Amino acid sequence: MSRPLAMTVELARYLLPRRSWPGKGRLFPMVLMLEPLEACNLRCAGCGRVREYTGVMERLMPVEEALDVAHRAGAPVVSVSGGEPLLHPQIAGIVEGLIGQGRWIFLCTNGLLLRRSLPRFRPDKRLCFVVHLDGTARVHDEVTGHPGAYAEAVAAIAAAREKGFRVATNTTAFHGSDPADLHELFRTLAGLGVEGIMLSPGYAYEQVPERELFLKREEAVRVFREILDGEKFPFYDNPLFLDFLRGEVTYPCAAWAIPTYTVLGWRVPCYLIADRHTPDLGEVLDPELWTRYGPGNDPRCAGCMLHAGFEPASVFDLLSHPWRLLRRGR
Repeated sequence: MSRPLAMTVELARYLLPRRSWPGKGRLFPMVLMLEPLEACNLRCAGCGRVREYTGVMERLMPVEEALDVAHRAGAPVVSVSGGEPLLHPQIAGIVEGLIGQGRWIFLCTNGLLLRRSLPRFRPDKRLCFVVHLDGTARVHDEVTGHPGAYAEAVAAIAAAREKGFRVATNTTAFHGSDPADLHELFRTLAGLGVEGIMLSPGYAYEQVPERELFLKREEAVRVFREILDGEKFPFYDNPLFLDFLRGEVTYPCAAWAIPTYTVLGWRVPCYLIADRHTPDLGEVLDPELWTRYGPGNDPRCAGCMLHAGFEPASVFDLLSHPWRLLRRGR
């Protein structure tokens, strides 16, 4: 199983005219991160959202607002997250509306509510459930603090695949992540027929007290080389981003390409850091803003390697230099 060819074609049509990034300061969204609520049924170690949005956990984004934001952003891909989006009573209406706009949707979930929620959706090539798993049962259940979380997530993946839904997964690597355990997880996921496995290092949110969880840059490179080299798995990430995780290439932060809209508005500057919120996407896409953020500009960005910041830069690199793929592994 792999991502739909139509998705690749539509993304190429959208990105190729913009491949001269940064092109005289013209910034644009590639993926919209849409958080229609921040409430969650888990309180995972290392999660910043449940701490950042404590005061607005009851707030729900109306369907009309979610669709208007997607229309104004114009990004071909929308990643619906939170919080746990399946807790939103109108999440199916949001997804249906985004499909009607011609968006490609990744609905991110911890999987605990997925099996019972499947009747709310219909299989569509534009919808992919993304189930978060940080290891096999022992590791994942410890991270989530919820015994049985792994078993339910795996059962939900199998049920969704059986009903014809597209399914991918997302895994965050933390300090102490065991590459052998992750390889076992990836073998299980490949056997379930997932479309792809997304991979990223965790980020040390200021609000998260368990700061010892997070990888330093040097450690991250070592860990990701162990995870990525050797046995082959169906990774969803851009191959050049995987090279970035290995420490074989460097990229500037391009977090502006994946702006995040929450129940409080657009996060400024990015998915990871919210110094403020704004109703105006133009503030996030202001080139002047990005002279103050990113590695070398803001100390909070120094160790960041998150896909939301650096995978867009790897995509732009690939569009401008497609021959780089041919040189990989030489």
